[in-house]
Amino acid sequence: MADVQGSPATVQERVVSKLPRIGLNIFTIMSALAVEYDAVNLGQGFPDFELPDTLSESLARHVADGRNQYAPMAGVLRLREQIALKTERLYGHSVDPETELTITSGGTEALFAAIAAVVRAGDEVIVLDPCYDSYEPAIALQNAVTVHVPLSPPSFAVDWQRVRAAVTPRTTAIIVNTPHNPSGTVFSPADLDALAALVRDHNLWVISDEVYEHIIFDGQEHQSVLRHPELAQRSFVISSFGKTYHCTGWKIGYAIAPADLTAEFRKVHQYLTFSSFTPAQMAFADMLEHEPEHYLALPAFYQTKRDRFRELIADSRFQLLPVGGAYFQMVDYSPISDLDDRSFCEWLVKEKGVAAVPISAFYDQPPGLPYIRFCFAKVDETLVKAAERLRAV
Repeated sequence: MADVQGSPATVQERVVSKLPRIGLNIFTIMSALAVEYDAVNLGQGFPDFELPDTLSESLARHVADGRNQYAPMAGVLRLREQIALKTERLYGHSVDPETELTITSGGTEALFAAIAAVVRAGDEVIVLDPCYDSYEPAIALQNAVTVHVPLSPPSFAVDWQRVRAAVTPRTTAIIVNTPHNPSGTVFSPADLDALAALVRDHNLWVISDEVYEHIIFDGQEHQSVLRHPELAQRSFVISSFGKTYHCTGWKIGYAIAPADLTAEFRKVHQYLTFSSFTPAQMAFADMLEHEPEHYLALPAFYQTKRDRFRELIADSRFQLLPVGGAYFQMVDYSPISDLDDRSFCEWLVKEKGVAAVPISAFYDQPPGLPYIRFCFAKVDETLVKAAERLRAV
């Protein structure tokens, strides 16, 4: 195609974007600013400490043993079997590893495949704001509509009556996230009951983002939808090894769903990534079989980090919000500034040397909350260094 002068058309003229509102995400932007200003990066949600020695040794062994070709499309069977055993031990839900469990290239791929499997053009999908930024693009790529229902600050609890009011005849699914990113709020058994009633009354699918399932505090139990038999029959449950084993760059996750949903999920998965990094799958199977104490000890491990970070900035001007799970601390900066949250984060990284993430990045229509998010999945030295700068604000 050419314009009237005969010169080549620009990319903008040739391509109509399927995601016109999407640019660089805020995590990429804040991490780049952290590098530019030599700041402590508490913005992007990744650990800065090493993965377990036995995991890295196991990976190296499987590479050396030649397990470097394609894994089965559904994932290494031994890993699926170990996940099924763990799921039954923790949540009392029996999973058939052959027909109800699929290994994916991270939680984000699993979320996309689940959405693509059940959401069609013209459907509506409810998400609860603030929410992870990959949900809406995946919905949009199905030519479907995202319906945003805000959570209730500062607790960020779900107002189930408000969710119910958002349901229409076109609503086909709801995406939930517990422990919640960015707020750290966790579901209670009453939340599962309310979700089940909604699903029952309106014949909805559930996509449950549970990637922080093992990072939960103060003696609480993770309320997976798999604990609720009625919900388990209508749900995709997504989890991630990267969060559990401190290796987000390995990008291995999984999805549990009933056999009929899994069959549709795999139709998408096989043409999306087909299979995921084989030696890592073998190494995770080793960890689940031989070192279950790692994930069992994770709540105490991260609770120590949460408590340490909160103690370090307790006498700062930031006001701490409660954290029930995941590895993020939200704070209220209103005693410090009346800037909007993105402008405040830019000021904080440039002038004070600490990178954070504005909560508005998790909203379709930001409500103007003076909240930002810090990641405390860091070594003590990093937390101390960041806290020194934050206390000086």
